Amino acid sequence: MSDSPAPFILVDGSSYLFRAFHGMPPMSNSQGQATHAIYGVINMLKSLLNTYQPTHIGVVFDAKGKTFRDDIYPEYKANRPPMPDDLRSQIAPLHAIIKAMGLPLLVEENVEADDVIGTLCKKASAKGIPTLVSTGDKDMAQLVNEHVTLVNTMTNVVMDPAGVVEKFGVGPELIIDLLALQGDKVDNIPGVPGVGAKSALGLLQGIGGIEDIYNNLDQIQTLAFRGAKTLAPKMLQYEKEARLSYELATIAVDLDLPYEVTDLDIKTPDNNALAELYQTYEFKRWYKEVSGENFTPKVTSPVIAVTSPNTTHADTSAPNVPTVEQPPINRDAYELVLSEAHLQQWIERCEQAPLFAIDTETTSLHYREAELVGISLCVGPNQACYIPVAHDYPGAPEQLPREQVLAQLKPLLENPKPQKIGHNIKYDQNVLANYDIALCGVTFDTMLESYALNSVQKHNMDDLSLSQLGHETIKYEDIAGKGAKALTFNQIDLEVAAPYAAEDADITYRLHQVLWPQLVATPALANVAHKLEVPLSNVLAQMEQNGVLIDSQRLAQHSQALAVRIMELEKHVHELAGESFNLGSPKQLQHILFEKMGLPVVKKTPKGAPSTAEEVLQELALQYQLPAAIMEFRGLTKLKNTYTDKLPQMIDHRSGRVHTSYQQAVAATGRLSSTEPNLQNIPIRNEEGRKVRKAFIARPGYKVVAADYSQIELRIMAHLSQDEGLLNAFSKGLDVHRATAAEVFGVALEDVATEQRRAAKAINFGLIYGMSAFGLAKQLNIPRGEAGQYINTYFERYPGVKHYMESTREAAKITGYVETVYGRRLYLPAIKSSNGAQRAGAERAAINAPMQGTAADIIKLSMLAVADYINQLDNQDVYMLMQVHDELVFEIKEDSLDTHVPNIIRIMENAVSLSVPLIVEADVGDNWDEAH
Repeated sequence: MSDSPAPFILVDGSSYLFRAFHGMPPMSNSQGQATHAIYGVINMLKSLLNTYQPTHIGVVFDAKGKTFRDDIYPEYKANRPPMPDDLRSQIAPLHAIIKAMGLPLLVEENVEADDVIGTLCKKASAKGIPTLVSTGDKDMAQLVNEHVTLVNTMTNVVMDPAGVVEKFGVGPELIIDLLALQGDKVDNIPGVPGVGAKSALGLLQGIGGIEDIYNNLDQIQTLAFRGAKTLAPKMLQYEKEARLSYELATIAVDLDLPYEVTDLDIKTPDNNALAELYQTYEFKRWYKEVSGENFTPKVTSPVIAVTSPNTTHADTSAPNVPTVEQPPINRDAYELVLSEAHLQQWIERCEQAPLFAIDTETTSLHYREAELVGISLCVGPNQACYIPVAHDYPGAPEQLPREQVLAQLKPLLENPKPQKIGHNIKYDQNVLANYDIALCGVTFDTMLESYALNSVQKHNMDDLSLSQLGHETIKYEDIAGKGAKALTFNQIDLEVAAPYAAEDADITYRLHQVLWPQLVATPALANVAHKLEVPLSNVLAQMEQNGVLIDSQRLAQHSQALAVRIMELEKHVHELAGESFNLGSPKQLQHILFEKMGLPVVKKTPKGAPSTAEEVLQELALQYQLPAAIMEFRGLTKLKNTYTDKLPQMIDHRSGRVHTSYQQAVAATGRLSSTEPNLQNIPIRNEEGRKVRKAFIARPGYKVVAADYSQIELRIMAHLSQDEGLLNAFSKGLDVHRATAAEVFGVALEDVATEQRRAAKAINFGLIYGMSAFGLAKQLNIPRGEAGQYINTYFERYPGVKHYMESTREAAKITGYVETVYGRRLYLPAIKSSNGAQRAGAERAAINAPMQGTAADIIKLSMLAVADYINQLDNQDVYMLMQVHDELVFEIKEDSLDTHVPNIIRIMENAVSLSVPLIVEADVGDNWDEAH
């Protein structure tokens, strides 16, 4: 805030009430009372108060009944539908909360809120009082002057006189004229028939206002806009309508109000009344703010609505789970759509709904192979349908052709309004993309809502339905069978397929009604879902559709070379062991390593047998030849089976490229993973793995570009811990491992030896992952006492890091979770476990998860920012192909590299603002390995 005095604020409550009701997802308390409009308006008011710190304010609402404009023109606002009951029921509670907040609530009979605001603006302007009108109504632009500005709190756009000209093409003094000429369908202001936005602007900019136009009708034909030559007679014909429209659009500024601006001061909030209201309408965070107590439901219990009176399913996966009353599932209410007329009815229902759920049924789990069999839609609980398009079993009823259904649905699905919701809707987006439909308006995803709410719970629909709704869904195997004899969906009888499919859409809609209020109760979590994960799923869908080009010939050659090396290694292992055995058999390997060769037992299985797990072999490989050879054999075999043999088989015959699937709701920390193929696990530290990356190539005329964050988790540690030493090292652009070595070993920066830097690097990264002195000693092959001294010295030099670790650990024990910088939560169920090993693991996760999770958030925010950049290009010079750990991989046209690579680096480095700079390194090559 500046030093200028706080403005007098006037809030167009009616405008925000309607916008919140139609713009926010449905919310209700446990008694079924709708609350989303209340929440939206109060949230806006709190934001205004926090931003501007006013001393005087008026929150203005329309009164019930007719106004003087209805007397002038009975058809005024006749186009508006009656107020929905769910909206009307929220007005009284909203007014009560506003009053309890100590804010003046203004409602005047026979006038609109606009007129009260207009009159108060005039009174304030006469006294030179700076006034801010918070509204989303364009009509209010007529009130703007040197003392009055507008702010749209939902978009944070502030509009002064120059801003009005920029937005509307004319100044505030001509806004009434603009509305009068072009009319307003929302308010049923007639305007002049045939005069639209362009011709209205042409008249106003060329001649002036309504009076000037009617005094100079002969000048209209000289204006340059289209239709000007024949417009004068039409203006004359509809002069009465124009002048009536001017009168209707004019905001009154001379009302006789029983109060002055100075009377509208903010009073002390009634926190007892607020606590009662917030508890009743279940606004948990606000309740705690005013009462100082954790929220407890006033009437309801923490048991989710159930399908029968004898069955309940309590959800213990996250705290403060609200109850949402919904009608029991009624599968008999679902509709099977087999006619064009019935389909059109459903399209119209979806068009009129603010939000609908969509789900596709296909022949495959992989989107590139999937053929569309049917589509489910849902506009409310039990209001669901199934539209089959390709059930082809013997005796199947006649269905609408797939091409016809998709052609009819395409305008609805590609329209950003109404909002769409799905469960793992990225899959449905990709399936529809196969049929040239770009699903737009994807606003919510219940899988991602569950993931944002609690990443360590199960996110599949069946489990969520049981835990959140108390409803057991129809299982796919129940209708399709199991194993080799399982039917594909197109073979399933519509009598059982339709209820299954429609239920999926119904459950998705219901889950959103339950999950979203839980997220909104903690706004940071709602942001993770709504502003990060769901938009990212759109970006990932595009990346998956882009795919990546693979050099199958290079992979085939590499596969042959690996086969030879694997055979040599197997022979070598047998020679070292003194006998032949099955390297894939843990039992035989146990016998060779621990019984025959007598190697030390590092770890045991739960049944007490010596473990041959990878981490055991890695430790033994540091000292013994045989486990080292076995490790190499395993690594190369996995590389061959997973990549060099399999990747060529995964090339899509239509695109000639490989298309992975990115999984958003798997890793507890927020990291992405990928499947079919898994791009995250291609080795980079050995030559054989890098050869696989060489097979990821660019199309002709393009180059592969890899952009990678440098030491991002250490930078996040510096930000989180606010340790001066780390902040200083990164801010000055020092080699942080060399700087750490100088501190730990007590030498000058320029005198740090290579081994000292290596040890410091192990300490830096080891501590992030909770490495103990024992683990560091093993990694550096030094005595445990010496490793312990290194760690102690590190913490002495970087006390902020130690404080961060200790405070984070203690906070996690209290809350049961840790958070990323962006507000993502990781719950740690074992943090209070009586099992020491489990508790220690949870404590290590408490320290590491905020860094890993923040790194995940940063790369996701980068992807969103880079995708926005790519989407604004007028060409196809840049494609985002892959995300692997802290790296983004692109295919960029060769002759535009100098433009796009620096821009991508800049965007990634500025995706977020931390206490230390983010550094991105980007390289270019003919293949992924060259670009890394």
